[in-house]
Amino acid sequence: MKLWKRAAAAIKDRKSLLAVGFSRRNSSYRNADLEAAIIKATSHDDSSVDYSNAHRVYKWIRSSPLNLKTLVFAISSRVNHTRSWIVALKSLMLLHGVLCCKVPSVVGEIRRLPFDLSDFSDGHSCLSKTWGFNIFVRTYFAFLHHYSSFLSDQINRLRCNNRRSLEKSDSVIQELERIQKLQSLLDMILQIRPIADNMKKTLILEAMDCLVIESINIYGRICSAIMKILPLAGKTEAATVLKIVHKATSQGEDLIIYFEFCKSFGVSNARETPQFVRIPEEEVEAIEKMINSVQEKPKPEKEKEEVEDEKAIVVLEQPKKLQTIITDKWEIFEDDYCCFDRRDDKYHQNHLPHIVTNQPVYITYPMPDLITF
Repeated sequence: MKLWKRAAAAIKDRKSLLAVGFSRRNSSYRNADLEAAIIKATSHDDSSVDYSNAHRVYKWIRSSPLNLKTLVFAISSRVNHTRSWIVALKSLMLLHGVLCCKVPSVVGEIRRLPFDLSDFSDGHSCLSKTWGFNIFVRTYFAFLHHYSSFLSDQINRLRCNNRRSLEKSDSVIQELERIQKLQSLLDMILQIRPIADNMKKTLILEAMDCLVIESINIYGRICSAIMKILPLAGKTEAATVLKIVHKATSQGEDLIIYFEFCKSFGVSNARETPQFVRIPEEEVEAIEKMINSVQEKPKPEKEKEEVEDEKAIVVLEQPKKLQTIITDKWEIFEDDYCCFDRRDDKYHQNHLPHIVTNQPVYITYPMPDLITF
């Protein structure tokens, strides 16, 4: 049965190549050689990866950006007409390689992937056998979809920044946003892994090899960017920087666990766990002190004086009794045991509060003349 499936898959690939041969005669703007290389690089064979044709594709892309149109047409047509996890995964790996070519004119135009595999499901076998492959394809697509958008945005932003000069604060904010997006991409990579028992296939191992290299690349860019941004960050960016640093430390630990998993699974590029760069503790402590100094900043002396000036001391004279009242908003001229305040053109009678002060006020009264001659 397995041999029959391979034969049927080979026939499908042969039919696709014949269709490309016919298109060579009918269309002048399509690169038939590039289309043929794409079909061979994304064949239905799960026992091997055709790296020779994949490198041909990369060579065509580097040679001229005009070949991007043929690439997008061929690979989207290939993915949209297949229900094989093998073809879908090989197509993702091929596009991943195109993004790694780092051709600005190509990467800047791809923006998002020309197909959607977010709900992919293999249609050639029962779900109990393919559910792990389906999840692998979906998570790989989610990462690559956001990664292509990120690279395109970075290239376009670089072009805009070259045309105009940015202030220091704006450049720091942009760099912090870039680091946070890289951290989100790394989280997505760490989710891509084989989770079913029947997934120890050659194609899965090759895909994991690519992802291990990409994870090291992205984490290295994160650490390098953090080291550059630490001396430039001010008090307004200190909290964001500290959050990014803690996230990078946590991701470094997660990456070590990811490498251990890949090593036990048999991924060749994960045989040796690399020594990841750590953020100096002195820099982290300096950021924490900066944040604490902002939070514990005392009120200015002027504000204190203004608050004290707003208060009024009122001395009330009553028969055989003195009261000192400290109030914030009103002044009292008291003859009775009551005070009046005006609200909405109506007067309300309120009992006076008894307020004790630390520094009493003393007032001297002249003695009355009780004896008259």
